[in-house]
Amino acid sequence: MNILILGSGGREHAFAWKLAQSNICDQLFVAPGNAGTAQVATNVPLNPEDFDQIKQFVLQNQIKLVLVGPEVPLVQGIKDYFREDEALQSVYLIGPDRRAAALEGSKDFAKYFMQKYQIPTATYRTFELHTLEEGLLYLTTLQPPFVLKADGLAAGKGVIIVENLHEAQQHLREMLQEQKFGAASTKVLIEEFLRGIEVSVFVLTDGHGYKILPEAKDYKRIGEGDTGPNTGGMGAVSPVPFADQEFMEKVKSRIIQPTMQGLQAEKMDYSGFIFFGLINVQGEPYVIEYNIRMGDPETQVVMPRLLSDFGEMLWATAQKRLAAFELLIKDQITATTVLVSGGYPGKYEKGKEISHLDILSEDVIPFHAGTIQKNNTILTDGGRVMSITAQGDTLEEVMQKCQKAANLIQFEGKYFRKDIGQDLLHQS
Repeated sequence: MNILILGSGGREHAFAWKLAQSNICDQLFVAPGNAGTAQVATNVPLNPEDFDQIKQFVLQNQIKLVLVGPEVPLVQGIKDYFREDEALQSVYLIGPDRRAAALEGSKDFAKYFMQKYQIPTATYRTFELHTLEEGLLYLTTLQPPFVLKADGLAAGKGVIIVENLHEAQQHLREMLQEQKFGAASTKVLIEEFLRGIEVSVFVLTDGHGYKILPEAKDYKRIGEGDTGPNTGGMGAVSPVPFADQEFMEKVKSRIIQPTMQGLQAEKMDYSGFIFFGLINVQGEPYVIEYNIRMGDPETQVVMPRLLSDFGEMLWATAQKRLAAFELLIKDQITATTVLVSGGYPGKYEKGKEISHLDILSEDVIPFHAGTIQKNNTILTDGGRVMSITAQGDTLEEVMQKCQKAANLIQFEGKYFRKDIGQDLLHQS
């Protein structure tokens, strides 16, 4: 069958890399893709948020399956668009509908959902402009650090954690009065700070059955030792040593199953990925956030660990027979180190030539993110440029492979963290 992936990041390159190996994939397209996806699929210059444009391409190219990478088209209702258009009835789209997408599109709704279905999460209150004074007063009743979250989508930048009460109050004013994150901060959640270690757990569901994919730990801050501002993600490791069988049984019984029951009780059309952003607090799992798609850079360590045919798995999801699908996972440790443009996550330049990709060893996969090909040259085209992914039997071995490759690849202003996975070494 012909398959279309929507998106242009490292996540979408990892999807394309895996789907290109599928027995059921005839033609593979990525819209708009990057220089890496062009090596395993056909890039098409489409905007994932232009549904009419996507419809025309899908019909003209006899696309049978659409895999949505990023969250914005899902929150905007691309699933509903496909479901309600008669011409698209025979096309299967992997992703939730608009109502279910509110689990990521609105943190306030996600918290309401967790409370309703008794899913463990941090206590919180939500404030709007007309309740700003109440919010300022509420902050004085809390112990630091203070956690403020914009309700809507803010490209991964809508969460502020500060130690100082005055700073927290100032941020709340900026978010509500000055719309610091635009419409995303029309509502702001003030949340209890949970102290622990984060882990990302992923589920693929057809709305009834589900499969738990390999978990991962990602590294969000720009600086080594988890310092500096948050980014879209600087690296990831899978599996995660502390996510052992006992912990994962708690995740399954207290979080995944109640979430699935809640989706069914709410009669939501959910066929796709659920990303549980969790925190391990002294062995007990709590939900920090839901995402309605796979993570980036976590996908770059999850896809290489799948032994099963990913295309067949997505087709089983589309056909609502996922429960019977046999998911096989590699035991090998997988890590990825993200190369970013100088200045990221602040201002950075594009158009820098990337060299030495041709001398990487065969057991290293460079998943492209912010790249573009012009003539025979690959150039930087974003803040996060590439995820260098490797596998091995020990975390030390894998980290060395990633670091060696990250040092080999060259472009002006290149930066990467040298400590991805370092904190897990004593646990592995």
